[in-house]
Amino acid sequence: MTVTTRELFMDLDRAGPVPLYFQVAGRLRAAIERGELAPGSRIENEVKLAEDLGMSRPTVRRAIQELVDQGLLVRRRGVGTQVVMGRFARNVELSSLHDDLAKANRAPSTGVLLHEAVAASAEIAEQLGVGEGASILHLRRLRYADGVPFALLENFLAPEFADLGPEQLERFGLYQLMRGRGASMRVAKQTIGARAATAEEAKTFGVPAGSPVLTMTRTLYDDSGRALEHGIHSYRPDLYSFEVTLVEK
Repeated sequence: MTVTTRELFMDLDRAGPVPLYFQVAGRLRAAIERGELAPGSRIENEVKLAEDLGMSRPTVRRAIQELVDQGLLVRRRGVGTQVVMGRFARNVELSSLHDDLAKANRAPSTGVLLHEAVAASAEIAEQLGVGEGASILHLRRLRYADGVPFALLENFLAPEFADLGPEQLERFGLYQLMRGRGASMRVAKQTIGARAATAEEAKTFGVPAGSPVLTMTRTLYDDSGRALEHGIHSYRPDLYSFEVTLVEK
């Protein structure tokens, strides 16, 4: 669905003290919050929108950028500007991101960016409890929700999972596939942080270089204490957050 300029902007106050870009951004924000512009809805390109509204392109660009900065719109190459999902809040617990997205009706999908058998470095061998140089599977995946990329997932898997194929990883969650191999997932050691986006992350997420990203590292163990997987993940903070329930001791 594309924004109908006549309906949204027909009564803009062009002589009042409120800047036009602020009014345009406000109308779009209100339409998104009312559900009139659902996730995936396209916004007319800046040139066409400026022409329809009879205002300058910089004014329209600033209005759209306001909503991009707020995480309500995203610019996608070859697609244009779209309404995105609200922030996905995820409980800090031992669960699969793919499964959590599916339960929340957020239409998860996955692009496999890297799938290779590698010799474990000293650092990864220590995390997985294998010998240095052992053959393990190294993955990099881009996770989407409602068609919007928001999580970059890097994983190193214990040797028994080295034959998981990229087609399987595009269709199913990693933990689902591991459980299908008989893995018993019992405990994970997890660290949550934040840092500036790398050049790759900025390009992948469609954000300015140096923008903040959330990070999470996790090592997963089975019920015998053996490491199964080590993950290093990053997320767009305007589209993703962690939630923790605290209980007084």
